[in-house]
Amino acid sequence: METQNSGKIVGYARVSTDYQNLDLQIDALKKAGCQKKDIFIDKVSGAKSERPGLNACMNSLGKGDTLLVWRLDRLGRSMPHLVSVVESLKEQEIGFRSICDGAINTTTASGELVFNIFSSLAQFERRLIQERTRAGLVAARSRGRKGGRRAIKAENPKVVTAKKMHQDKSLSIDEICQSLKISRATFYRYLEK
Repeated sequence: METQNSGKIVGYARVSTDYQNLDLQIDALKKAGCQKKDIFIDKVSGAKSERPGLNACMNSLGKGDTLLVWRLDRLGRSMPHLVSVVESLKEQEIGFRSICDGAINTTTASGELVFNIFSSLAQFERRLIQERTRAGLVAARSRGRKGGRRAIKAENPKVVTAKKMHQDKSLSIDEICQSLKISRATFYRYLEK
């Protein structure tokens, strides 16, 4: 028989922009047992690593609690990130459930099994990407190619313009960089050509 955690249910909801509405997620979290005071929100892209609502949510969780999200993509930036977050919760004896992804419920044995399968697939994907990258680099080297950007030539219009602007001495280096949309380091590389 499967068991449930006995602690509180803490919800996390996220939308990518201020223009999107959180009502659907918040209503679903409440219906699933979250108290309004235990729902944390972010209005920020999932790709951003800094999410104050998620940080506060994670800090509020304790042993025996369950983190509840509307869908998996609301929590993790990527599958590896999601797996990392859920494994961290597991180490702290905190459960995890996703409302729309019904089989993802680490508070039950079968839900934990499903998540472990996802975790293994994510690890497998990371290894395949690493292997393909290494193989691609080896193949490129064998054809005489080097990694990195192509070297910029002295006759490149941006290099010529940067040198002329510098020789003219009517603009500061910062003004030259701003008008050419280049960094100071790039500007000095241009001068060396």
